[in-house]
Amino acid sequence: MTKPVSPQRSMRPKAPLTLVGLLVVLGGAAVVALTVGAAGIPIARLPAALGLWIDSPAHPLTGRDQLVLWSIRIPRIAAAAMVGSLLAVSGAIMQGLFRNPLADPALVGVSSGGALAATSTIVIGDRLGWPLPFELLPIAAFVGALSATSALYSIATRESRTSAAIFLLGGLAIAALANAGIGLLVFVADDRQLRDITFWMLGSLGGATWPKTLAIAPFAAALIVAVPLIARGLDLLVLGEAEAFHMGVEVERLKRYAILLVSAITGAAVAVAGVIGFVGIVVPHLLRLMIGPGHRLLLPASVVLGAILMVGADTGARMLAAPAEVPIGILTAAIGAPFFLAILLRQRSVANL
Repeated sequence: MTKPVSPQRSMRPKAPLTLVGLLVVLGGAAVVALTVGAAGIPIARLPAALGLWIDSPAHPLTGRDQLVLWSIRIPRIAAAAMVGSLLAVSGAIMQGLFRNPLADPALVGVSSGGALAATSTIVIGDRLGWPLPFELLPIAAFVGALSATSALYSIATRESRTSAAIFLLGGLAIAALANAGIGLLVFVADDRQLRDITFWMLGSLGGATWPKTLAIAPFAAALIVAVPLIARGLDLLVLGEAEAFHMGVEVERLKRYAILLVSAITGAAVAVAGVIGFVGIVVPHLLRLMIGPGHRLLLPASVVLGAILMVGADTGARMLAAPAEVPIGILTAAIGAPFFLAILLRQRSVANL
């Protein structure tokens, strides 16, 4: 007698294929991003600009193309891919940690805390005349994001239980406090500082350079190393903290590692691109529909789909009002907010059944 195949098991062969397909889409999105911009590069000139066809006849614009690609677009695409991956995985980890499908670093104040710390560093450091290298901004944003995450966890957790309602309400309060601090900085800032603060609040990758891209590369590397280590614990944590503990998960250690990781990667993303919302809530939900809720595949897939979403959004930001750029946070909000409302309506429909 053959055993019936469960729905979850029937989906498993498709999940690796989905991951491979996402990698292919990411490659296509990167190629499109390389060719689109104020200085357009036709696809026919792209291999020569990348140095792949050394023996081909040199095009008169090859030198310009190479300068645009290697000085502007390639570091920007790399930064966009890493920022998207960091934000998407941070949302997936928070949703698994708090067992709340609506958790997102931007919605619950984690990104706002990082932005407040980074903008405070810019304004106060500039007023005091301190030379502040860019490498200090991810550190400041990390401290702000860690403070916001720790405060949120302390508010929402009591007797080893996390309240979803208090979690969301506490996150809104933390975000409001952080935004009030940013508003105060806007009030006291001069014109140059005000432009920097506006960058943090709206989100943009216009200032992405090789030093900035390399500054967040260690955070992306730490994310790739940490994902396999926490995936099993997050899967078991869905059953409840007591059940996960009896199945061998050190729950408190997992919480500490997850909070530290979310704070680090969110702070790094905010330091480079400012506050960009809805990536951490849209990507995990789409992937749960495609490959299921298991974090062993959900987290790696979030890395790839987050990169796709951010590279695509950045390309759209450069195309919509060329040669000017639309803040990328506006595009992600325009896409993510309707998706967020659809999730709420779907949950209400399920609850009424």
